[in-house]
Amino acid sequence: MGYVQKTKSVLKCVLCIPITLCAFYFLSPSLRLLIGYLPMDKCSLESAKMLSLDNSVDASLDLWSRPDVQTCTSWKAPIIWEGMFNPDLYDQMHKIEESYVALTVFAVGRYLDAYLKNFLNSSEHHFMLGLPVTYYVFTDVPEKVPDIKLRPQRSIKVIKVEKSSRWQDISMMRMKTISDVIESDIRHHCTHVFCFDVDQVFTGRFGSEALGDSVALLHAHYYHLPQKLFTYDRNPKSKAYMQTGDFYYHAAIFGGSWKSVKALTEACYQSILEDKQNNVEALWHDESHLNKYLWLHKPSKVLSPEYCWDTSIGYRSDIRVTRLLWAPKHYDTLRTP
Repeated sequence: MGYVQKTKSVLKCVLCIPITLCAFYFLSPSLRLLIGYLPMDKCSLESAKMLSLDNSVDASLDLWSRPDVQTCTSWKAPIIWEGMFNPDLYDQMHKIEESYVALTVFAVGRYLDAYLKNFLNSSEHHFMLGLPVTYYVFTDVPEKVPDIKLRPQRSIKVIKVEKSSRWQDISMMRMKTISDVIESDIRHHCTHVFCFDVDQVFTGRFGSEALGDSVALLHAHYYHLPQKLFTYDRNPKSKAYMQTGDFYYHAAIFGGSWKSVKALTEACYQSILEDKQNNVEALWHDESHLNKYLWLHKPSKVLSPEYCWDTSIGYRSDIRVTRLLWAPKHYDTLRTP
């Protein structure tokens, strides 16, 4: 074997180590339990007044009410956990500021029948209560979107999209679709946008404390893991390539002001397009591009895994409430043509 071939083989092994270790983690309940005991970094700020504030109410956050977890980032953005905030203060401020939230969700193919009704019904009980909300439901079968009893000041817009043959393409191309609807519609009505995967169920308050200029979510399976095990895209040929980062973010939820979300989705779409032109596909598709973007453009607020929890992880003492749960995944039936 020549020098070039040997070098390529070594590189392949190095790139596979994080993926192999993470696969073992996902398959081992006992390991997941032990991982929960690994300490997180701690916030270095003495008080929330030292944060880079999204709004005046963020200064009321009690960063040291949760000494068991990391409550701020190195760039002074808050990480939101139960016990840190007064929900009434956030609700009052956003009502005064007339905040209006757009929620985008894709329900394409079998995902509509499997998840959409429970997602929307649970959202009506827990998501941004007291604020006006418009659901933007993207689907290939608009006539099958269920009728949901909505609270006052809440509405649904159904937008038809084409069904792709590969679920990876649906996942990645949602970035362009979201960017387009922000430009054509959302920016004229809404102050904030939250983008969700449909295979989730709200179980607790997902309120105005989550609103910010740029909002990211800590992935439930990675927030206790060392960074070397984060499954960033390690392929130098991809626009999503990362050697290092801050956290591992979950693409099941991201949000912010409409301007910030439009900038994120446009940038991710352009990176995906460039990869396609070079016959490259990022390791975790749009999530890999999202992580790259949020490393280069730091979020102003980070949500703890309370905001998107997977019960298969088992007990974690730092998860005091669950606000959104992963629904059971049926990839073998849902992702087949």
